[in-house]
Amino acid sequence: MKPVFSIIAPIYNEKGCFDELYRRVSEVMDKTGEEWEFVMVDDGSSDGSTDMIRELAKKEKRVRPVIFARNFGHQIAVTAGLDYCRGEAAIIIDADLQDPPEVILELITKWREGYQVVYAVRSEREGETWFKKTTASAFYKIIYRITDVKIPMNTGDFRLLDRKVVDVMNSMRERHRFLRGMSAWVGYKTIGVSYKRAARFAGTTKYPFKKMIKLAFTAITSFSYMPLQMAMVFGFISAGLSIVAIPVVAILRLIGSQFFFGQATTLIAVLFLGGVQLICLGILGEYVGRIYDEAKGRPLYITSEAPDNK
Repeated sequence: MKPVFSIIAPIYNEKGCFDELYRRVSEVMDKTGEEWEFVMVDDGSSDGSTDMIRELAKKEKRVRPVIFARNFGHQIAVTAGLDYCRGEAAIIIDADLQDPPEVILELITKWREGYQVVYAVRSEREGETWFKKTTASAFYKIIYRITDVKIPMNTGDFRLLDRKVVDVMNSMRERHRFLRGMSAWVGYKTIGVSYKRAARFAGTTKYPFKKMIKLAFTAITSFSYMPLQMAMVFGFISAGLSIVAIPVVAILRLIGSQFFFGQATTLIAVLFLGGVQLICLGILGEYVGRIYDEAKGRPLYITSEAPDNK
């Protein structure tokens, strides 16, 4: 019998959270009275989490282990979970228990009301620094303003997706993935559910500042041409300054002003224009690099172990 619900959890070195994660998810899902499965995607763990998934899968048939050959990253791990899930609805949840499994029942309630994308909105964020909260807030505001798709603010990947949405997202195979943006792009009937995000149950964050910056840049370049448009604006501003500067310098030279004599002004102008050109080239290079990645046609991930897809 096919499950009604699929829980998807990407796992990377979450040994300290593993038992509690399964206990709480099982307790919640058993209340639904429906068949369900737990797709656990091991993203190249090195702390023993992989063996824990294997052992649990031997005891619990509802557990479907997907073991990566190496670490491919959080967004790819979630993608693999969507590929292998079989439920009528898929619920994505982090393994660190910052997203309380108990909220799943609220997501399911909205799904049963007819909503096909039910995302969880973080009304409070426990256990996070002022810096992380501030930068996260700034990121959501920027991405909301500059992207073509209106991505809900203060949301993560914790959400429920109807099978129709899962199938569409599974057909989108771009390598640089921002899943919360992709689920918003798909459309369908959408609603949010507020919740209080808890502190991490155990271990350390797997999303340090460097990875957050990378994810933010992926989000911007995947759903907006704003960086390219900004490069063009810089070019027009530089050209405009040059056009204005030519007659000004000519007049000052004719009246004998010493203001523009010497090499300092020339060096400053050259450095400024050179900097603008390098920034523009870097932005273009980023987009071209993503095209190159797509053109290679490599698989998004490689598994060493995986269940039958259906």
